[in-house]
Amino acid sequence: MTERPESYRFHNGTKAPLPFAPAEYDARLAGLRRSMAELGVDASVLTSMHAIAYYSGFLYCSFGRPYGLVVTNTDSITISAGIDAGQPWRRCHGDNITYTDWQRDNFWRAILSVTGPGRAIGYEADHLTLQGMGKLDHFLQPRAKVAVNDAAMRQRLHKSAAEIALIREGARVADVGGYAIRDVIREGTREIDVAMAGRDAMEAEIARAFPEAEYRDTWVWFQSGLNTDGAHNPVTARRLERGDILSLNTFPMISGYYTALERTLFVGEADDASLAIWEANVATHEYGMSLLKPGFTCAAVTQKINAFLAERDLLQYRTFGYGHSFGVLSHYYGREAGLELREDIDAVLEPGMVISMEPMLTIPAGQPGAGGYREHDILVITEEGAENITGYPYGPGFNIV
Repeated sequence: MTERPESYRFHNGTKAPLPFAPAEYDARLAGLRRSMAELGVDASVLTSMHAIAYYSGFLYCSFGRPYGLVVTNTDSITISAGIDAGQPWRRCHGDNITYTDWQRDNFWRAILSVTGPGRAIGYEADHLTLQGMGKLDHFLQPRAKVAVNDAAMRQRLHKSAAEIALIREGARVADVGGYAIRDVIREGTREIDVAMAGRDAMEAEIARAFPEAEYRDTWVWFQSGLNTDGAHNPVTARRLERGDILSLNTFPMISGYYTALERTLFVGEADDASLAIWEANVATHEYGMSLLKPGFTCAAVTQKINAFLAERDLLQYRTFGYGHSFGVLSHYYGREAGLELREDIDAVLEPGMVISMEPMLTIPAGQPGAGGYREHDILVITEEGAENITGYPYGPGFNIV
């Protein structure tokens, strides 16, 4: 019993249904292999949650252990820790190798068993740590190292019909959470209680609509008063008061795919100064959505919205970009940085891309209308323009509760 393997295959049970059909993953892998051929890469060692999930369907839980996906011209093999037993194999497209904890760095020995030494290795420069790079060099002894993360990201920007269908369902579930939140908003209710109502409604709906999926990571940020000033401020136990500005943010997670709904609301009433800022942000939101169509660059859309706000003397209250791509991402992994509505992104909008419009204005405490105003819709770029797949209403007409 003193002799323990460095790695082994534990194909326990039968393959589980994945978020997409095998042909979808085969097409994604074929796209990656084309990029690898262009870059002169023999094997790609992917380590991020989003890349592994995109190409294999497996979404790992690290808990201090490394995970990987090795893609060669012929194979696609996830590398997982023994603590997960057969689940990574059941939940991945392709093969799986389990590495053991019996000695340090068996993860890299398992990768080496697939790649062999002295190969041209692709890696994720935006994810692999300096320590990880050192181990890659030591164990794989690559003759060349090539970053493949940009190529993989560019591939993810263009959604398949199956991806768009899943994202559409995510947007619908986000609306379910939004309505559940609206229903429980009352003076005296805590932020955390409102957030839990939205989260519970979304998780129940995901389980109903996707009975064969794994369920994790769906969440809500619900903020009130000063806590609305940042887009990602955590939930607190603050109790709602009449006249409070509110920020509703629902985030259903379906098989690693993130969608979102974000709305401004008020408890009972909104004063004139707040209404003026709110309506101005709604107008910005509508104007921004009208610009999302094929042929526009992210930078051009951003500059037009900047001008729209500047004409109203509101641009100084903007704190971040106006939108971003959707797909395999979450608040703790992934970001398709090549498709963000910012001044420094020249990507051209094309049919099959999915992008949000989410202008936000933050008025500092002590000024009339103080608070954070934010609306957020998800749009699918089409041949003719864009389809808005968010259904929950925005603006004062529905959201003074």
